[in-house]
This record gives sequence, structure tokens and C-alpha cells, in this order.
Amino acid sequence: MRRRAIAALATIIAVAGLGFLEVVLGGGAEGDGGGAVAPAGALPTTIREISREPQLTASAAPRAGRAQGARLLRRTQLRAVPGGPVVRALGTRTNYGSPRVLAVVGRRGDWLAVLSHHLPNSRAGWIPVAAAKLRHQPYTLHVDLSSRRLVVRREGRVVRRTRIAVGRPGNATPTGRFAVTDALRLARGGPYGCCALALTARQPNVPQGWTGGDRVAIHATTNEGTIGTPASAGCLRARDADMRWLLARVRPGAPVRIGA
Repeated sequence: MRRRAIAALATIIAVAGLGFLEVVLGGGAEGDGGGAVAPAGALPTTIREISREPQLTASAAPRAGRAQGARLLRRTQLRAVPGGPVVRALGTRTNYGSPRVLAVVGRRGDWLAVLSHHLPNSRAGWIPVAAAKLRHQPYTLHVDLSSRRLVVRREGRVVRRTRIAVGRPGNATPTGRFAVTDALRLARGGPYGCCALALTARQPNVPQGWTGGDRVAIHATTNEGTIGTPASAGCLRARDADMRWLLARVRPGAPVRIGA
């Protein structure tokens, strides 16, 4: 299953003109670590999830003003409302092999409100508290599309400001509240830099003819001349050095705010 996920990612990389993860990480079966099967001829590449594990107990409630993630302990159902219709069955790992950690945005009794790419942008779904362990998320990411800047905060304090490329006219980067789902390293020598942070965000304005899915990410680029411009098909591009800094600190489940 892991090999199929890597092959699917390689196929996305192979599409000329869009760049890595421009509207990306689409498809794939959830819950078993599998991804969409790529056609023959996909470029070889490797990915590696960046895992860091400090956690809180499952019974701990999110503290006011502190970002929290919920790591799934078992297969569980994501629901539209507490105890309501099932949106999706979720496994303990994403379709790229990362431990599944969902950003927590609220709590109601024995239910956690969480963000997932299986829901419309910015809309929360619900999982049982007992299905997850809570973990503190010290880092939060804040994107200002008009200034083309990413601001990183640790415990509310600004620790880094980074220039980025954003979605071009017609394929603007979606705005709202999102979260990191996967922290991925890429094979050296590829055209799309070192690494990427996949997000829960989906691109509502997919370029015509693109069949690679609609997921959005923050990723590196070898074309650093585009940094600070509206150049992508929806993703956020950053320099390799900035992405390496992010991957050393930001974990799956970290909140991401994107504003116009």
C-alpha cells in the first residue's frame, strides 16, 4: 500500500507546468495507508513522514488559546455532527503513511470538532474523544495572500516570517482555516525542492484538464524566482531553507489560517 501511495505522488510530480502538489494529494483509499494506483511510467521518488510524538492524555480537554491535535488511536468515523451522519471512516494513518493527527477546533461533551480534507474547506467534523490522544501544537501558521507572506507563531509569538508564492489569477489559493495533514520529504534532485506540508485545504478552482486531485500544500520549489508572486495553481511555494525549517518544527495537526 505504501508503494502505491508513493507511486501516486510521483505521478503528480510528473505533470509538467503545475509543479509538485499544486492541486495535489488527490485520490486514494483512506484508512489502510493506500493511495491511488499510478499509471506506468511514473517518476521514481520517495517520501518520509516526519514524526514527533509528545502527546497529552485522551481525557485532557483542549486548553483555551492553545492549539491541539488529536491523533487517532483506532479506526473511527468522522461525522457531520456529534452522533450524526458519517462523512468518512478514518484509519490511524493517512494515505501517505503519516500518523493521522486532526486539528481540534472545538469540543462538545464526548466529541471533538476536527478539520479534515474530507469536508468542505473550513468546515469541522466530529470524532469521539475516546478515539484519539490529544497533543499540544505549539506552532501555528498564518498566511496573508495579499502580502504573500507566511508567518509562523510559537505559543502565539512570531518566530519566523517567510515570503511565499501564491495561487495565480483563476487558481487563487483558497482562504479559511485549515491544518497540516502530512510532513513529507522528497528525494534529492527533484524539481520541487526538499519537502512539503500537505494541508486539509482543497482547491475549488482546479486548472482545466488537471486530473491529479484538488488538495493544496505548502511546498518548496527550485524556481525561487516565483517567490513573492502569484505563480502557482493554488499551493504555497517557499524556499528550500524555509521548508526545512518548517519540517523541523511543524507537526501534522498544526493549524493553518489563510487570509486574503
